[in-house]
Amino acid sequence: MPKINKYVDIDTVEREAKKDYIDRHSPFIHTVESVNGGEMFEVTVQNGKEYTHPDDMNHYIASISLFNGETLVAKADFMAGMLGGDEHKGHAKVTFHVLATGKKMNLVAHSYCTKHGIWESDPVEVTVN
Repeated sequence: MPKINKYVDIDTVEREAKKDYIDRHSPFIHTVESVNGGEMFEVTVQNGKEYTHPDDMNHYIASISLFNGETLVAKADFMAGMLGGDEHKGHAKVTFHVLATGKKMNLVAHSYCTKHGIWESDPVEVTVN
């Protein structure tokens, strides 16, 4: 089983280099708080909030996966250079359209960095009406 890194509040981290490392690798989920059952809703996952990630041939975000609990509901794969290549940094970002099921959904995103492994978002709960 690969090691899964989790986001830590960068305001509690003293060294700027460590803040950069944590933030640029962490996925962040943006979505609604509630949705009607059986409806599709948008879930946007962005890698990095304050800091951008490199996009070169040996170091880039290769995928973003979205889970509801332990069930994989969506995944996007990326190629090196999708953000512009060696001279550029950016936020890998994808919007998934997800079907609302159950009484609540517990969403968690994973991003995979080719150099630093798997990173997990904070969970986001969506109430299903």
